[in-house]
Amino acid sequence: MPALEDAIEKILFREAEILARLDELARRITAEYAGKELTILAVLNGGLVFAADLLRRVPLPLKLDCISVASYHGSTESSGRVTFDQVSTPDIDDRHVLIVDDILDTGRTLDAIRRKLNADARPLSVQICVLLRKIKTRPEPVEADYIAFDIADEFVVGYGLDYQEKYRNLPYVGVLRKDRI
Repeated sequence: MPALEDAIEKILFREAEILARLDELARRITAEYAGKELTILAVLNGGLVFAADLLRRVPLPLKLDCISVASYHGSTESSGRVTFDQVSTPDIDDRHVLIVDDILDTGRTLDAIRRKLNADARPLSVQICVLLRKIKTRPEPVEADYIAFDIADEFVVGYGLDYQEKYRNLPYVGVLRKDRI
């Protein structure tokens, strides 16, 4: 069986670079939310690694919750359909919410989450933090408030990002070879 690394065309961001950038994001988040009731909402499964590493750097009392959604459904492109895997949204009434996800690609998933949170609850604010933002025109007018890295419109894996549930455990972000898709 070939090693996971054999499927990577090029590495975009190594672990040390990612962690250094998370330190910067954590300082900004800590300053903005100091003294506020903050809930971090990690988007599963892709945002889990990023959220865990980021949270350990934010020295604030906060709540952590998760939301499970799917939009790629095993493909390399968003299906255009966002599926929520849970019946109810987390308890975020009267709290500031920071959605933490792996990537801002089409914007459909993050737009759907933000709309659902605002429809189902009464958050004081909803902001978005992503590890990666693809530089491209999006069908949904979504922008992230905190961004670790901007990337080209390439299919990336590692550090929580997957292709068919593989490669999440790579300690870096890399471009997946086209012959592996």
